[in-house]
Amino acid sequence: MTKIFIADDHVLIREGLKKLLKDEFDLTIVGEARAASEILEGIKNSGCDILILDLALPDKPGLDVLKEVKAIYPNVRVLILSTYPEDRFAIRTLKAGADGYLSKDSAAEELVVALRRIANGRKYFSDNISSDLAQAIRMGIGGLPHELLSDREFEVLCMIASGKSISDIAGELNLSVSTVNTHRVHILEKMRMETNAQLMRYALEYKLVD
Repeated sequence: MTKIFIADDHVLIREGLKKLLKDEFDLTIVGEARAASEILEGIKNSGCDILILDLALPDKPGLDVLKEVKAIYPNVRVLILSTYPEDRFAIRTLKAGADGYLSKDSAAEELVVALRRIANGRKYFSDNISSDLAQAIRMGIGGLPHELLSDREFEVLCMIASGKSISDIAGELNLSVSTVNTHRVHILEKMRMETNAQLMRYALEYKLVD
């Protein structure tokens, strides 16, 4: 029996996943979390095999959560289940240690397939991006400007694009304002842009923010 822990701040998503998997003989839900602060303790108490992780938790960036889980519980497999488009985020999450990536728009049957494949020690990404993933990993780079950013820079980019101020970003990421400003400068340099407005237009165009 594969034991699954769900981390998502939306109760409808958590309840929907439990309903979806309740009749699967080899998959069982053993716990759930609404925020990043609950995940590590939940994994410890539940002894889960797979973590289903939303990238948009309210109290910590999803990539940070992913790295933390993999550092402390390397044997726990992680399936990202997100509203963010797979072709923009899957490569970054794979490099950070994810075992699979699935959009919340995917069919219910695909989730079951993904969980079983991951439980068997394999990676799961949809067929339409598999070749792109393989090529990007071999090259060690992404094909778009935002894929040149570090994970922290990418988080700052998404927060800027969401309309958050530098001071708000600093508070949420527990960084100094000067450090966030430095990240912003590096982001603009790497993406060859000059203003926050350009960053926001780019993020909206490539669906990096809702």
